[in-house]
Amino acid sequence: MGKGAGSVSIIGSADGPTSIFIVGKGGRVKLTTRIQNYFRIIKRNRIKKQITANPHTLGEVVELMKRKYGAEEVSQQSHNYLEQRKCLKASLVMRHRPDLLGELMDLEPPKGEDVEALKAFWGQVQEREKMAAEIADDIFPIDFHIYEIKCPENCMMQIGVETVWQVIDGSFSGDKKTMKQLKKLFREIYFYYGVTAEDIKNETERYKSLLAALCS
Repeated sequence: MGKGAGSVSIIGSADGPTSIFIVGKGGRVKLTTRIQNYFRIIKRNRIKKQITANPHTLGEVVELMKRKYGAEEVSQQSHNYLEQRKCLKASLVMRHRPDLLGELMDLEPPKGEDVEALKAFWGQVQEREKMAAEIADDIFPIDFHIYEIKCPENCMMQIGVETVWQVIDGSFSGDKKTMKQLKKLFREIYFYYGVTAEDIKNETERYKSLLAALCS
């Protein structure tokens, strides 16, 4: 990097998303990043106060999507479904049954910028994902479905629903304006799924997932 340039710090774990922080000279986070984080915290705290106990089952969520938004289930033989199922299963295994992956669970990214070391690490990550995805369903079962909501102007939203481990996720396609509307719709669907009083009290994974969806 040139004189005065910042650096990139990558923080991640096997059971969660990777976060990238731009760090300025001297190891300090940029002022703009600190300001953005400050407003994110304010928004997060405001949304926390809006969450009340009003839970629904995933079955009720699916019925809502079909009735209100015309959602249709994607074929479980489609390439899109099979790829998403593989990625989800790998993620769930790493989160809930890391013991099934042995030494591959404890991978650590290489320090520095050695290209060959990074390639080798990425190869191990792919091997771990493949191993997790191929674990037999009788050892680690999942029940995954994708529902598609189509809208005008060539835009689309897909909602993934996994009933064993209680997971909902969404993906969107369209222009900038449409994406904003679809994200709002996804928040409405996730808010309908809701949380119990116990979830709120103990800040369970269901509560944290709802909060993250509403803050996105």
